Amino acid sequence: MRLERLHLQRMRCIGDLSLDLAPGFNVLVGANGAGKTSVLEAAFLLSHGRSFRAGAREALVQRGSSGLSIFSSVRRDDGVVHRLGLGREGVRWEARLDGQDVSLGELIRECAVVCFEPGSHALIAGGAEERRRFLDWGVFHVEHEFLGIWRRYQRALKQRNSLLRRSGVLDEGLMAPWEQELGRTALLIDQWRKAYLDAFVPFLKKQATVLLPELGTIELRHRRGWPEGEDLAEVLAAQRQKDQGRGHTSSGAHRADWSVSFERAPQREHLSRGQEKLTALVCVLAQAWLDAQHRGEWPIVCLDDLASELDQAHQAAVVDSLRDTLAQVFISGTELPQVLAAQPMQMFHVEQGQLASLL
Repeated sequence: MRLERLHLQRMRCIGDLSLDLAPGFNVLVGANGAGKTSVLEAAFLLSHGRSFRAGAREALVQRGSSGLSIFSSVRRDDGVVHRLGLGREGVRWEARLDGQDVSLGELIRECAVVCFEPGSHALIAGGAEERRRFLDWGVFHVEHEFLGIWRRYQRALKQRNSLLRRSGVLDEGLMAPWEQELGRTALLIDQWRKAYLDAFVPFLKKQATVLLPELGTIELRHRRGWPEGEDLAEVLAAQRQKDQGRGHTSSGAHRADWSVSFERAPQREHLSRGQEKLTALVCVLAQAWLDAQHRGEWPIVCLDDLASELDQAHQAAVVDSLRDTLAQVFISGTELPQVLAAQPMQMFHVEQGQLASLL
């Protein structure tokens, strides 16, 4: 799949900007703060319904504006074209697909974007929430029932947490139904997550041999959020008093996590910051390859500030790995990365939210 045209209005420093995009490599160059990353961020928003920048919710809208809008047409490899629209007024997102109002989930299903950016090392060094998001985005695009089950789980979790925060003795009749619902939905979520990770690992290992061969074999571990072999509903019933003291549910699918380790770096603390970034890139590229296998077409790949994040050798390895695919690739930087000098591409210069096509 590829984005043919991307139109941004009132997003960060961009007032009104349109890009006609090439099928392969699209490179955006310009000074820091010019708006390059905002273009990649807009593509990511269409695919995830959130920004990849931490704390970006309020800063997304251009200063002095009440909302923003993103429009694009996405062409599938079978020739089908969909028109995508995402807007925000106040705190609410509104999604449109082919001119019709749709849920955010319906919009996201039509556009797949993976992104490596300066904050991506949090996938390895940060908290479990970022890793669950990464995993669940992949599961969402494989299992069409996932979103509905995940929402049921979140609703039951919210209700149980609300009951836990009440003072006094917990009511069995009120608690048990929500715990049963958590047990049923968590089991499905965990099964889907495990199946996804089983499919993910071969691609993870292949990318690790390309980008981090010096660290040896990569391994992945998954923790589902409650003890293996035990029924979650029974676990929750047994720990009601402890959870009431904490004020929240301490076991379940919302506590799941996964991690990677290497033969020569068995603990995360053994990795340098540069190796953390490369490990995150390994995960992002592995997810792209798996998504391409499942869909039969490549997701869009965004590489933000590539030259600043990777050395020349690793830049070349990434570009070489993507050159022979059908992926549409967005790359940003303050100048054209040297490894792209001989690569056919569409290049844009971005300055103060304005754009000019250079090639």
